[in-house]
Amino acid sequence: MAAPDVTPKKMKEYLIRMLYVEMLGHDGSFGHIHAVKMVHSKKMIEKRVGYLSVSLCLHANHSFMLLLINSIQQDLRSDNFLEVAMALITVCKLVNSETVPALLPLVVKQLEHKEGLVKKKAVMALHRFHQIDQSSVSSLGPQFRRALCDSNISVMAASLCVFQDLCAVKPSAYKDLVADFVSILKQVIEHRLPRDYDYHRMPAPWIQLKLLQVLALLGANDKQASEGMYEILHEVLKRADIGINVGYAIVYECVRSITTIYPNQKLIEDAATHISRFLT
Repeated sequence: MAAPDVTPKKMKEYLIRMLYVEMLGHDGSFGHIHAVKMVHSKKMIEKRVGYLSVSLCLHANHSFMLLLINSIQQDLRSDNFLEVAMALITVCKLVNSETVPALLPLVVKQLEHKEGLVKKKAVMALHRFHQIDQSSVSSLGPQFRRALCDSNISVMAASLCVFQDLCAVKPSAYKDLVADFVSILKQVIEHRLPRDYDYHRMPAPWIQLKLLQVLALLGANDKQASEGMYEILHEVLKRADIGINVGYAIVYECVRSITTIYPNQKLIEDAATHISRFLT
């Protein structure tokens, strides 16, 4: 790989072989610097292999991050949405507390991108920023709220992961969103989302699970917030019990939510009825 006459095409092949070396448990560090160099390539396929290699082989505190950060910043400014998406994927994997300030403004800007793919990955990157340093995204509440109401379903789904963490830290700041979460959950169980999100006839089960977790956080010890959830929780519980594994997962999460929020006798009885089926 260090030979001066290695063509980019050959280098791309060598990097893929290096990934196999790493997958087999051997040391592939001899190729890491070449992966960083490949990220600088102008050709999409070569850049893609470079980003794939650094994402899988490097870690957030690797010494090569100083060499990589400039390329990531350039690609985040690119007009090619594929380059932006690749850079955002790498940000999610390799960002650390020292690189967050350098990347944050560029990532926030991508929330206004016309491509839903880019907006989704930008939300995911900001979620990672929040996990590393909560204060770094503390002022982005309005942007996250807009992402929740985005017309692109993947952007909305990505924002749910952010709201789960935000609600776990300070649920009182998001009590006003209970009606929005309930509305989204109602649309999901009524099959208003595209069929692409169905799994074994169950509409968007992972979105349902995440919404139930968020509602549980918002309804804990709050009678007013919980009263807005009772009807939808009853409906989710009834529709999920169709005898398939993913349905049981939703029933389980629904029971957890029912027992976490302010108690409702009818819902608790429904939960007990469904739990009894697991025991018989």
